[in-house]
Amino acid sequence: MIGFRRATALVVTLVAACAVAGPAVAQQDRISITTGGTGGVYYPLGGGMANVLSKNVPGLQATAEVTGGSVDNLKLIGAGKSEVGFSMVDAAHDAAQGTDKFKDNKIPGRTLMVLYPNRMQVVTVEGSGINSMTDLKGKRVSTGSAGSGVEVMALRVLDAMGLDPKKDIKQERLGAAESVNAIKDRKIDAFFWVGGVPTAALTDLAATPNVKMKLLDHSQYVDAMNKKYGPLYVKATIAPNSYGGQAQPNANIDVWNILVVSDKMSDKMAYDITKTLFEKKADLVATHKEAENIDLKNQSIPVPMPWHPGAKKYLEEKGVKVQ
Repeated sequence: MIGFRRATALVVTLVAACAVAGPAVAQQDRISITTGGTGGVYYPLGGGMANVLSKNVPGLQATAEVTGGSVDNLKLIGAGKSEVGFSMVDAAHDAAQGTDKFKDNKIPGRTLMVLYPNRMQVVTVEGSGINSMTDLKGKRVSTGSAGSGVEVMALRVLDAMGLDPKKDIKQERLGAAESVNAIKDRKIDAFFWVGGVPTAALTDLAATPNVKMKLLDHSQYVDAMNKKYGPLYVKATIAPNSYGGQAQPNANIDVWNILVVSDKMSDKMAYDITKTLFEKKADLVATHKEAENIDLKNQSIPVPMPWHPGAKKYLEEKGVKVQ
């Protein structure tokens, strides 16, 4: 009789445990946030987002993944291999329209939020023989890693200059950290980078002994780019002292970043992610100061992909009307 009671108690305990454990497992959602290279801003900021979401959204486990950047992220979302991805608006525009890198392969993505302005930085060092953009001709130049939004924008700048990357420069395809290492070793003469300011890899380059980093002015090409591709780019200025030894302002080109999700994401998840990232903005700013630009007032900036209904609901609750 005692054995029967013990056995019955054990069965009841196991059933109760399964009843508790079952729903917890069922409610656990795992999402991948695809970012960029380790030397840029996407990756650390994406890691901050993953940490904030995992801590504050019940049943959600988020991880940040290293990728080539915007183009890769959009393709991964389209293939169902990622739920959330960072993207520049020009790459997202191509993905939505099925043009350039997305020819015959439109991506049904949705905008979750406008992030911060991505800042083109054309970098060289003293001794390279490069003092202006026209001096890039014939030089060894990295146009960004394959699958990155950097490459999309760099090639458009070169086109606006009348330069063919296959003929007029010796093209390399490196990310920020790889470009910095290559220019230190004098394997390249200059590189394009599009990211937040400061970008960690460039800060490292500027602080390298016996190296004088230079940023090249290039905002003069924005009109030609917008004429060809639409009003995606804006003239801007990188303030002096954004990097060590940078005494002068840099006339550059900006393009906004957005957070893109799959059109298959549930309204509830999109709402929860948007709400949490806005409410925990201070935690994101602690990760990288570009997160200061994640602001309700910036959400009205035109975006190339439709807003996700879940994100739109949160923004409208906050009095923000989006397209």
